[in-house]
Amino acid sequence: MQPGVLRVLRATNASWWRHRELRRTGHTALAQRLERQTVLRDLGYLKQAASLPNAHVICGEGGTFLHLGWTTVSTFAPIERFPLASLAVARGTPFIDIRPVTDVIAFANLPPVARDGSVDPDHSGPGGSVSLTSYIDMVEELGASITNDPRPCRST
Repeated sequence: MQPGVLRVLRATNASWWRHRELRRTGHTALAQRLERQTVLRDLGYLKQAASLPNAHVICGEGGTFLHLGWTTVSTFAPIERFPLASLAVARGTPFIDIRPVTDVIAFANLPPVARDGSVDPDHSGPGGSVSLTSYIDMVEELGASITNDPRPCRST
């Protein structure tokens, strides 16, 4: 793992309010153990983001979501204040910025991205899903911007 990634994860976890409070009250060993566990968990998320076919980060007015198949890590903050998602994007995970999308009804009616990499050929029914590349095609038509585009010949 790159030292810069570890440095960011360690700093983020050390600054978390619970860990700061544990240190302030003299529970330094517990704070360090919890920080270590959190860094290892976040490293696992980054590895999943790099290896799963439909992993992606999406950011809108409601916050930022790191979708990892059956797991989602989220915050109400924009990606600029979510270091884990920023690291995933910096390492090549597709990023869908839906903040420019104005037609929220059309966006809400889009089918979800398949969680396990499989694709439902008829995504029109309830519970149907599409591949990440199909989803990107749909949100791009609504005005979303794409970074680390996984579609052939379209990387930005």
